[in-house]
Amino acid sequence: MPPEDDSHANMSFGDHLEELRTRLIVSLLGLLPILIVCLVFGRELLDIIIAPAQASLRASGLPAALQATSPVETFGAYLRVGLIATVLVGSPWLLWQIWRFVAPGLYARERRFVHVLVPLSTLLTISGTLFLYYVLLPVMLIFFIGFGSTIGRAEPRVAEPPAGIVFPALPVLQADPPAPEIGAEWVNLALMQRRVCVGYEGESPVIVGSELTRGAGVQQQYKVSEYVGMVMTLALAFALAFQTPVVVLLLGWAGLIERQTIGKYRRHIALGCAVTGALMTPADPVSMALLAGPLYLLFELGMVLLAVLPTERVARGFGSSSEGDTPEGPDAGAGP
Repeated sequence: MPPEDDSHANMSFGDHLEELRTRLIVSLLGLLPILIVCLVFGRELLDIIIAPAQASLRASGLPAALQATSPVETFGAYLRVGLIATVLVGSPWLLWQIWRFVAPGLYARERRFVHVLVPLSTLLTISGTLFLYYVLLPVMLIFFIGFGSTIGRAEPRVAEPPAGIVFPALPVLQADPPAPEIGAEWVNLALMQRRVCVGYEGESPVIVGSELTRGAGVQQQYKVSEYVGMVMTLALAFALAFQTPVVVLLLGWAGLIERQTIGKYRRHIALGCAVTGALMTPADPVSMALLAGPLYLLFELGMVLLAVLPTERVARGFGSSSEGDTPEGPDAGAGP
């Protein structure tokens, strides 16, 4: 294969450093518009992240509001979410710049491995994040919130009321009425709030509310910064853990493991997945099992991919007859 760029043949070490500096600058400049978009939609992203905690608190009959103990805490969480979202959304752009830097020094057969690993790694990262948000996080929150709400709870005494007592009754609704009268009160069961219409701004009612709770010995109100930090840490852990098939493929392609040999240690690998599940989650049995199970399945997926995509098949381009021993740039002519 002819070189992509003959200039790489005569590049000195300083030229390579200059090329690296250029790629870093281009990478940061490419992330700038993504950062602006993520900050514009940062409120919506923060709403999405705290929604599972609010839903779990309401399901346990507890106030769903998160706490901010300083004026800048919520804004700091907003910036944190925006920055991490920028890195996640901009990761394909970063990978492309890294590829542009290293590709001239790779053989064609080596580039074919990257064409398999990068899409697979991206898909697994997205899958790990979605699994955390839609499966593990709600189950984990329900477990811990339900456990905490039963600690120290005092059972109320029940007795017949005195004769002549009349109890006021409030309507219990699943949503706010569209045009309530001023002074009207009701219970919004979906929000777990007692709501009152205090006036109108134009045609829109002004409604205030107070949180309702079933009562608990341990009041659970989470700091928004700590909760966001926990979710972001778990998201990173799951993105890394879901790279198991990529690791299996790399080790197999490098000749460090053999499918027949590693297959004899499935029990040990299952134990390792269980230990990893305990270390990477808050260690409750449910969330540990929800991570350990998919981890083992991902290992088996890596074994299947290693059988379907052996080293020789990827190196020759899935049956292509073209030669793949020429580096894309002569600067790496001493490659393996």
